[in-house]
Amino acid sequence: MAVSDQDVEKQIRHMMAFIEQEAKEKAEEIDAKAEEEFNIEKGRLVQNEKLKVMGFYEKKEKALDLQKKIQRSNLLNQSRLQVLKSRDDHVKGLLEETRRRLADITSSPAKYEKFLEDCITQGLCQLLEPAVIVRCRRDDVDRVKKVMSKSQSEYTRITKGKKCTVAVDSSFLPADSSGGVELYSKDGKIKVANTLESRLEMVSSQMLPQIRTALFGKNPNRKFDD
Repeated sequence: MAVSDQDVEKQIRHMMAFIEQEAKEKAEEIDAKAEEEFNIEKGRLVQNEKLKVMGFYEKKEKALDLQKKIQRSNLLNQSRLQVLKSRDDHVKGLLEETRRRLADITSSPAKYEKFLEDCITQGLCQLLEPAVIVRCRRDDVDRVKKVMSKSQSEYTRITKGKKCTVAVDSSFLPADSSGGVELYSKDGKIKVANTLESRLEMVSSQMLPQIRTALFGKNPNRKFDD
């Protein structure tokens, strides 16, 4: 049976419609896949950039936090140093005031002469020399000569019979000295300082921890007392 031209035309249109539909579906599938891949890639890029931004600001935050800690530490150290300096200045001021008041000891002649006697006796016992030179203030020469014999006798008693000749030096302690004496061996190589200033320095050095505790309270960070 022969196929008419009309049937052929119909079949051709049908085949073309099928091809067009298939092509359309294929194109839509490709578009959908491309859109999906685009969205995935876009999401990946956005996420990467987001992570970069978060990482950048996280580093900035850590850097700022570290800077704050360093500044706080520096401020604390400066504050501690200022406190320590203020305390040291206060202690120095206290010792300076004490040094100024040393002259009050000489205001009582009887007490000062006894002090000179004890200083000379102590110096003789420290030197244990057969001949000693005593240096004092120019104003104290007569007082020193007055008590020397007592010091020599006390020295002999303490040392169970040792003798010592004592002479007053022709040189004197500085004019601004508060008082007391310095004792020298005859050759001048050995010296014992028993001035009021030297005794204050020795006592203040030994008692510095107690002075600090009395003024500022006990230091909780100190494990041992010097």
